[in-house]
Order: sequence, then structure tokens, then C-alpha cells
Amino acid sequence: MRKIDSLLIEYGTSHQNPTNKIIHWFCVPAIFFSIVGLIYSIPPGPLASLDYLLSNFTNWATVTLILVLYYYVTLSFPLALGMFLFSAVCLSVADLLTLYLPFPLWLFCTVLFIVAWIFQFYGHKIEGKKPSFLKDLQFLLIGPAWLMHFIYKRLGLAY
Repeated sequence: MRKIDSLLIEYGTSHQNPTNKIIHWFCVPAIFFSIVGLIYSIPPGPLASLDYLLSNFTNWATVTLILVLYYYVTLSFPLALGMFLFSAVCLSVADLLTLYLPFPLWLFCTVLFIVAWIFQFYGHKIEGKKPSFLKDLQFLLIGPAWLMHFIYKRLGLAY
């Protein structure tokens, strides 16, 4: 069995309740985005010298996502492609929000992060099982891949 399959099965064991699953469909992407937005909000510092080459993609969120996507590639190249597309959307939305929010992006993302985690823990209370990441931190990255694998299944794509 591939490592990605065993991780998705293990993650799925604590996500059987329909209400918890619905909560995860909203909150996992919200948490992923909020983390991207928080990291995006860090001043670029030494990355600023690359700005003339890469435009708005010279930020710490891009650097972090490259590392995260490498992890996904080691598990499943097709899932990594889906996560790449979702990551690109997150970066684009973070960039747009910096232009249109009447307050800092980091504040919006902090509130989103807290609210989404409150719902996640509520979902696990309903489930009656602890979140998987309390056992192994890599499950923080498996959650988004778990959702992506359902999208792939629905589209009839191999992951």
C-alpha cells in the first residue's frame, strides 16, 4: 500500500461523522488559507531583492508553499498538482485581500484561523475522536489532501 493511501485511511478513521465531515469541508480550506495569509503577511525582508523578477510571488508564503508542495509530491504527484492549484488560489486571494480589506490581512486571517479551529474542535467533539494531528503533526497537511482525494474520486481521477 502506498504511503498516501495509508495516511488517508488513518486520517479518515477520525472523520466518519457526517457533521464533522461537512465542518471539515469548510474549515480545512479556511485554515489552510488563513495560514497562507498569515505567512503572506510577513514582510519579505531579503526576498524583496527578488521582487523585480517574480512580482507579487516574492513572499514567505510562496517559499513555504514550495516546501509544502514538495511534501505532497513525495506522497502523490497527482494530489500535489491539485494542492498546487489550491495553493495558487490561496496566494492570489491573499494578494487581492491586501488590496481591498479595510484592515490588515493578518488580522483577517487570525480571526478566520481561530473561528475555523473552534468549529474543527466542535466537529471532533461530535465525532468523539481527537483530531489526527494530535497523534502526528503531518496530519495537518494530510487534511487538505484528504479533501482533495475526494474531489479526484468525484472527477474519476487517479490520485
